[in-house]
Amino acid sequence: MRFELDEDQREFKALLRTFVDKEIVPVAREWEQSGRYPTEIVDGMKEMGLFGITVPEEYGGLDLDPVSFALVFEEIARGWMGVAGILGSHSLACRLIAMHGTQDQKDRYLPALATGERRTGIGLTEPDAGTDLQGIRTTARLDGDHYVVNGAKMWITNARYADPLPVLVKTDPQASPAHRGMSVLLIEADTPGYEVTKDIAKLGYKGTESCEIALTDVRVPVSQLVGGVEGKGMQQVLSALEWGRVNIAARSVGIAQRAHEEALAYAQQRKAFGQPIADFQAIQLKLGELGTQVQASRLMAYWAADAVRRGRADGATGMAKIFCSEVALQAAIDAMKVHGGYGYSTEYEVERLYRDSILMSIGEGTNDILRTVVAKSLIKGETRVG
Repeated sequence: MRFELDEDQREFKALLRTFVDKEIVPVAREWEQSGRYPTEIVDGMKEMGLFGITVPEEYGGLDLDPVSFALVFEEIARGWMGVAGILGSHSLACRLIAMHGTQDQKDRYLPALATGERRTGIGLTEPDAGTDLQGIRTTARLDGDHYVVNGAKMWITNARYADPLPVLVKTDPQASPAHRGMSVLLIEADTPGYEVTKDIAKLGYKGTESCEIALTDVRVPVSQLVGGVEGKGMQQVLSALEWGRVNIAARSVGIAQRAHEEALAYAQQRKAFGQPIADFQAIQLKLGELGTQVQASRLMAYWAADAVRRGRADGATGMAKIFCSEVALQAAIDAMKVHGGYGYSTEYEVERLYRDSILMSIGEGTNDILRTVVAKSLIKGETRVG
């Protein structure tokens, strides 16, 4: 078994780290606190081709393997997790279109999405439906050569920039089971009745907007039905979310890595009783455990990403998302403890890492729900331990 990146992946990771250290780390805390949108960082990601990481090369994308995909989110989240979110939803939507879209949909959208000229997100969550996607209420009624869409979506990342936005709807609300009546429509931003109503204030995950969207008698051409066949929406979304769990696991590793770096540096610099606090055994125990858990989470994330490369990997990605997200939260807490009172101050990075880490156990399916996904995969023999 191999536990190392290949040469191309190592060079790619080094390139990403240089970009993050130069363009993101110096401004993240100030811009996050002021609510400033990271326009310059987005432009830099465009120049690097990062908006095309899940777009096939024939459409101008990088078409990264899943491990290299994970590296992008690990490194960017090490600098600022919210900025990683700008790429996250965009990349999942691009993959959904690339995997399931009609040839016309791929030709029309993927080239501009690959460059960042167009950006996108993914419209799944609703006020009364989060993890339970089969409970969505947004409907799309066929009327001639258009669907008429009514409903609402919330917590939509990139909502103010998404064009088009893939939106999960019920084309047959009476279907049983419900997923057989679910489809995805590509809704363009200037369509009458499609309105981004407000930005949702958040504890963390800043740098990108999370919005509510109202859909009122939105007329969407039949040609915007992903894949051109009704009833395939749930399968299309789940295939994209498998990569989404790798995304969240990798972002968690990035947060944990930064927490480790901040704790280690502070412990060597801060003095108490005439010596660096890194000399005290109590601090050493925290640093040793923190470093061990960060490295374990990294290996788990890469293992899950490689499992995706080899085929369907619900169990592996679920395990990685659960483990890495919980390591991220504990790493942020431990880094705050190493900093003492200063860890609670907004003058230091660790309080932001703490606020960002909490979302990792909620996003892309809550950890408790994912534990049932992992259990079912183990029972069916789809995932093996050992």
